Amino acid sequence: MSPKNKKKLNILRNKLDKLDDKLIEIIKVRTNIVNDVVKLKKYKHEIIDKKRIKIILKKIKKKSISKKIDPEITNRIWKNMIWSYINYEKKFFKKK
Repeated sequence: MSPKNKKKLNILRNKLDKLDDKLIEIIKVRTNIVNDVVKLKKYKHEIIDKKRIKIILKKIKKKSISKKIDPEITNRIWKNMIWSYINYEKKFFKKK
């Protein structure tokens, strides 16, 4: 890689790092909301709402297409996030 391209790469990586910091803050806010949600659930079977998951993924696909983002990428991200939070809720729920 040329020195010029290496410099460009470092600049882009720095931008990604800053964006990651913002994402971490957003994830913290989302986690706090999930904590409030799980407090409202009385039974463990209430943790997974397949109908809601389908609705969320459909909305994300539509928004991704309108923003010219590959919907496969956003679908994978959201599925991972959803299932990560489901596992988080199950862990949290056990402590109730």
